[in-house]
Amino acid sequence: MKFLALLGIVALVWLVGLFAFAERVRGLTPAQEPARADAIVALTGPSAERVNAAVRLLEQGKGRRVLISGVNREVRRQELRALTPGSNRLFNCCVDLGFEAETTTGNAQEIAAWAHAKGYDSLIVVTSDYHMPRSLVEIRSAAPGIELTPYAVSTPALDDSRWWRAAVTARRMTLEYMKYLAVLTREGVRKLTGGSVDPQPAMEAAAQTAGVKTGAKS
Repeated sequence: MKFLALLGIVALVWLVGLFAFAERVRGLTPAQEPARADAIVALTGPSAERVNAAVRLLEQGKGRRVLISGVNREVRRQELRALTPGSNRLFNCCVDLGFEAETTTGNAQEIAAWAHAKGYDSLIVVTSDYHMPRSLVEIRSAAPGIELTPYAVSTPALDDSRWWRAAVTARRMTLEYMKYLAVLTREGVRKLTGGSVDPQPAMEAAAQTAGVKTGAKS
């Protein structure tokens, strides 16, 4: 009986946490006008809207450059350019593509290496609303000391306060919540054991993407 009671308490805490997480996600949009930062980073996803939002912020002068992290290796620069708004001149001069990342952890390492190579101290982070909490934890872990401003892209299906009634949205929110908890647990263990994230393995690749040597300013 004690085990069942404990299991019930754990399940209740988990469920309350899920709904609190969902409210946080839904509160991220519509995104507020961000203050200017050194640069803008976009984590690629299921649609082009994340990249579009990042390029629009660049056009508005919210940052000096954009890094699109996690670009499919088979996608050419011209193909990506055709899918994004704005001028060719701005895209060609001020948008960097990162091809190394395949996961959110990889995105964070790629972003940290790029920001270090460029000498940036503040970033606007663009990704989907449900993906933002985990992305911020990952990037802060990989790039401690860099100021992050979230700029979330809305996921229309999650705007409904009854997201839990549809299987697709319930699954997406629950899966992201579980990933978020896993990252928080990992970071908690890392702090307790005195571990740290070393972005150096991705440094050279990101520096090549940025077109500068490690430690150079732009």
